Amino acid sequence: MSSWVPGAAESGFGPSHLPYGVVTTPGGHPELAVRIGDHALSLARLHDMGKLDGVVPHAVEVFDIGSLDGLLERGPDQWAAVRRRLTEIVTDPAEELMAHEAMLHLVDTTALLPWTVADYVDFYSSEHHATNVGRIFRPDADALTPNWKHLPIGYHGRAGTVVVSGTEVVRPNGQRKPPHEESPVFGPSRRLDVEVEVGFVVGAGSSQGTAVPASDFTEHVFGVVLVNDWSARDIQAWEYVPLGPFLAKSFATSVSAWVTPLEALASARVAPPAQDPTPFPYLDDPDPWALDLRLSLELERGGASAVVSRPPFATTYWTPGQQLAHLTVNGASLRTGDLYASGTVSGPEVGQRGSFLELSWGGREPLVVEGLGEVAFLEDGDVVTIRGEATAVDGGTLTLGEVVGRIRPAV
Repeated sequence: MSSWVPGAAESGFGPSHLPYGVVTTPGGHPELAVRIGDHALSLARLHDMGKLDGVVPHAVEVFDIGSLDGLLERGPDQWAAVRRRLTEIVTDPAEELMAHEAMLHLVDTTALLPWTVADYVDFYSSEHHATNVGRIFRPDADALTPNWKHLPIGYHGRAGTVVVSGTEVVRPNGQRKPPHEESPVFGPSRRLDVEVEVGFVVGAGSSQGTAVPASDFTEHVFGVVLVNDWSARDIQAWEYVPLGPFLAKSFATSVSAWVTPLEALASARVAPPAQDPTPFPYLDDPDPWALDLRLSLELERGGASAVVSRPPFATTYWTPGQQLAHLTVNGASLRTGDLYASGTVSGPEVGQRGSFLELSWGGREPLVVEGLGEVAFLEDGDVVTIRGEATAVDGGTLTLGEVVGRIRPAV
């Protein structure tokens, strides 16, 4: 699919992608936009020009509020209508002259969190990750807990600490109990880690008391973002018994500045891993699919950088549809703007592990990285970047919005 936008087709952000974000210019206000190549196409400006007339009812509540919230709540029919019109605009040479006035160079903009995060849930859906963690912490017991292959395990996070890519992350303080100490101590985390994850942004909500089946996934989920669920492993080890993650996770969760619509990932659908035992009927999906997203984890330290891992999302055991079904089976409602994440993505190979906890085997076997030296956990000043790509619907490569964060010293 060709576009009149120079370089767009080869950028990973071509006309078959068009991810949504919110940008602002110096002295300006937030504008809903789609990314095309190295530009942001402002939907607010297109609407003011009349280029989006008749696409959706009450359009001002979608295009002029400086957020993705208004479009999210409209549901799949209107999501598709807006996407069709935007695709026409960026591929029809007759649209170039006027639409060019709505184009903003990304270097002249600042990306904001694209939507209001209503709730945040994080799952634990990679069998390879869960097995590694089990072997690290329970070497003399079964790697997987007895419930793991019966349900998608998850926890409820803090929506208010979800931040957009580029936001610096302050090293958290908390209680931890060093192995050689009899009592816990308080202070900055010494085992700060990352988790390479994929997140799903809910658009259309559901009624409380009504479960959402896995087959209705595309009726409710608008799109995909990359996620870095920063984790303080030493704080987590002391606090998580008996109720699970809390302060070790809730200080910051970083997400992409650009939300990729599910429709743009149609060619990335693949069969999910086989599941044994057979899940309960509420987790059944007559047309199950996973996403072939090729992820990477890059660390920058002391002026040098290297890719340290390439986790494959297609190996994730529990599908996004099953996660949604489990999230609502007790009658919990979906709200517009809910975010749920896959949990750490890890593959079967050492170079496919999605956290430094696994890469350094709990810190006992530091990873040796050319140019960086030995790496166990994160140091102040480190910059972590998570990237991803997939096959686009036009056969090219689609690039997901990256997630970047620099570690600042504890306060």
